[in-house]
Amino acid sequence: MTIAHFRPLRWALLPLAALGCAAIAQTDPDAGNGLNIPADVVVFGKNDPALRKPTAVVNGDIITRTDVEQRLALIVAANGGKVPAEELERLRNQVLRNLIDEVLEIQEAKGNKIDITKQQIDDSFARVSRNFKRTPEQMSAYLKQIGSSDESLKRQIEGELAWNRLLQRRVQPFVNVSQEEVQGIVDRLNASKGATEVHLGEIFLSATPETNEAALANARKIIDAIKQGGSFVAYARQFSEASTAAVGGDLGWVRPEQLPDALANEARNMSVGQLAGPIQVPGGYSMIYLMDKRQVLTADPRDAVLALRQLAISFPEGTTQQQATEKATQFANATKTIAGCGSAQKVAEQLGAEMVDNDQVKIRDLPPQLQEMMVNLQVGQASPPFGSAREGVRVLVICGRDDAQAAAGANAETIMAQLEEQRVNMRARRYLRDLRRDAVVDYR
Repeated sequence: MTIAHFRPLRWALLPLAALGCAAIAQTDPDAGNGLNIPADVVVFGKNDPALRKPTAVVNGDIITRTDVEQRLALIVAANGGKVPAEELERLRNQVLRNLIDEVLEIQEAKGNKIDITKQQIDDSFARVSRNFKRTPEQMSAYLKQIGSSDESLKRQIEGELAWNRLLQRRVQPFVNVSQEEVQGIVDRLNASKGATEVHLGEIFLSATPETNEAALANARKIIDAIKQGGSFVAYARQFSEASTAAVGGDLGWVRPEQLPDALANEARNMSVGQLAGPIQVPGGYSMIYLMDKRQVLTADPRDAVLALRQLAISFPEGTTQQQATEKATQFANATKTIAGCGSAQKVAEQLGAEMVDNDQVKIRDLPPQLQEMMVNLQVGQASPPFGSAREGVRVLVICGRDDAQAAAGANAETIMAQLEEQRVNMRARRYLRDLRRDAVVDYR
């Protein structure tokens, strides 16, 4: 069983001894502003302000308050630094639970002779840095700036790598998906051509009868934080107990029928960009975010790839809304004359507009407000102007278009991989639950 106990008895003896010494010391009742402080003070023990006090000891490994605060800083930064004060303490407690799980995962990996090398961690750190458009050195400076550290992020990376390697060795080989199962799904997909597929993100929190109320309350607070502008991906990475936490909770493309009934019912009725939950599922609660939708084995116009030319004008600092509107109107009238990318260049020169080309833009990757508009434009046509008084105004001209093609059929390899991942995920949850049950955790 997981044990949260007080410090051992030998730690309790020192204050008693100190109390005995203080009782026989000479005191001056008038000294110390009435505090009755002994004149010949003897300090028992040393208080080092640089000492990192432990918050928990997990099977002998220490998690310090510094560890917790630096990991918490990552979450705060991911939410734009705007986390209500009352939310911070809940996040702090959740971070501590995550760090305990992380320690257990690393310990179990080492117990199975799995060691993640410094080079592997550094390579992953470099990839994360590139995702933030930074070098590793710039990423380290940024982490320090927000109150975290590269050591904290690298520790999280080590935990994820170790746990994934452990699952590959101890769980994946024992997960079986038969060809008959896969073929059955392929047949159903082919028979349901045109049905809806959804691209989902998930945050899963486990719950037992004893922890159900706390898990539900925690899930509701996460939902509220995300609705107030928090990053779903950041919350998934830090709080989700599913194996997809490492990829920000991304479940990939699935049909609602492949999901547990409770999730399937929600997913069918959600709109792109919508968040749903908490939803009770076997073993706990899920929160799902609908990233996108598409039709099974059917060409989606939003998968068309465009060659675009963008014309943009900016407004000098101090431009009023009225001035911006007037200039935008002139820009709109001029761009109405565009008939192809050749004439777009002439218009750009006349207006002094900046021009940028991109030949590989999928309509699906554009902001939702532009997707429907661009689907209906033909080669040579320009979009209506869009933008803001702060960022300027721009138009997009379609120079070329490769329309999406319908899929040839259901991909058996992809379906098998999805089924395997679901089963690995389920066993991974049980594995971590058993590690928690057997751990000795001393909360300080």
